[in-house]
Amino acid sequence: MDILVVDAIAPEVLDWIGARYPTRYAPELDRDPRALRQALFNVRALVIPGSVALDQQALQYAPVLRAVGRLGGGVESLDTEACARAGVEVVRANAASAAAEAEFCIMAMLQLLRRVPVRSNDGYWVGRELGACQVGIVGMTSAVKSLSKMLHGFGAQVGGYDPSIHATDGLWGRWGVTPLPLRDLVEKSDVLCVLMPFYPRYRGLLGERVLANSKDQQVVINLSHSDLFDEVVLSQALNSGRMAAAWFDSLEPGAQDPGRPLAGANHLQVTPRVASTTRESRNRAAWAVMRRIDELLGDSPRPASFKPTAPELPIDFAGEPSSE
Repeated sequence: MDILVVDAIAPEVLDWIGARYPTRYAPELDRDPRALRQALFNVRALVIPGSVALDQQALQYAPVLRAVGRLGGGVESLDTEACARAGVEVVRANAASAAAEAEFCIMAMLQLLRRVPVRSNDGYWVGRELGACQVGIVGMTSAVKSLSKMLHGFGAQVGGYDPSIHATDGLWGRWGVTPLPLRDLVEKSDVLCVLMPFYPRYRGLLGERVLANSKDQQVVINLSHSDLFDEVVLSQALNSGRMAAAWFDSLEPGAQDPGRPLAGANHLQVTPRVASTTRESRNRAAWAVMRRIDELLGDSPRPASFKPTAPELPIDFAGEPSSE
């Protein structure tokens, strides 16, 4: 068996890859780690959901594994260093969820700006309009290209920060984002949208040094790992009213347990990684991941009707390469 698919996947994508390689579809294995490991011996490509971990010990059960695919979510449950040492490529479709994440950010901004009122100059408690806001984006991910266009359509001003992209890089101008130092961005932004991929060196990046100077009545949308924030500082900002509201699309397990700083925090909304998950984004991710796996396993015998593909080649939903 060349490919083991444990994640839920569209039937047309499964049929397409199954016509090229011996494939087993076994979503029930996501709840049975022992059975999953036993099934890995002859598997060359594995597709697993974010709830399934793959570490050094599990890789010992997969001596011929060449690729592990992830349709959505982060890679926190994957030991990427162990995969690299074992010669296993982690296959993701980061751009597949860009449109979904951009739409989610706009939805969250509109909800929080209207739902959590602030006091106006005339003393009334009112909502705010997105078009009148300065929006700060932390992390220039693929979602920012669409998000920036949407924000400009509302009339909002858009600034951004990314530690990996120099302020002179042409990407800022092409995507309509003004580069700013992180502290300046947080000080000026009515809405702060955090999209930056998480690495351990960025743990607590949004802590006392940054959030202590956040703009009054700021709204925060976070689609990144919650460890980018210092939870004590975040809790103080929310409970003091300096931060009007925050929406986290993922939060460290137990972060709201009794005794933790965020337990009972004011105006904190948490959703379980739904920003990137739409029917359309799942379909795009499935095709992209399977095309890459097809490329990696390209030395296998193929049916006479096989048509080679590449990750960037569009495919229609009948499963054949598009001529466009």
